[in-house]
Amino acid sequence: MQYHGKNGIGKSSILKLIMGNNIEYIGELKVANDLKLSYVSQTTDDLRGNLKEFASQNKIDESIFKAMLSKMGFSSLEFEKEISKMSEGQKKKVLIAKSISEQANIYIWDEPLNYIDILTRIQIEEAILKYKPTIVFVEHDEIFIKKVANKVIKLEHY
Repeated sequence: MQYHGKNGIGKSSILKLIMGNNIEYIGELKVANDLKLSYVSQTTDDLRGNLKEFASQNKIDESIFKAMLSKMGFSSLEFEKEISKMSEGQKKKVLIAKSISEQANIYIWDEPLNYIDILTRIQIEEAILKYKPTIVFVEHDEIFIKKVANKVIKLEHY
């Protein structure tokens, strides 16, 4: 499912609400207590440490996490880098690899393709089409949306 709408309409806020963030809103939101969610944020500002520490802090299998990064073009030199020193594209790959490494009922991705190169974008598309995970995402790339979304929700002001 993909949320579609102008900037500032509340797409990211809806994802944050689903994730349990305390955001003021009108209406009712119900999320099952035992639902396992995996989140890729729009921003990478909070990423710190090295990949080993990041995997440990996020309780994900380091070897699976690094294998995902390797598939997205990370070299062995990049595995040693401090995350805060990585490019925005590399940081976004770290968030996506973390999410993919998690066993979740629903993957919630906020603009996952920001800063992502075309080859990685194609790999992400192919993986989604092959494994068909349940993903709720916000994205502006119309081609990606048409390829992977089976439902689009358009948000508008009333």
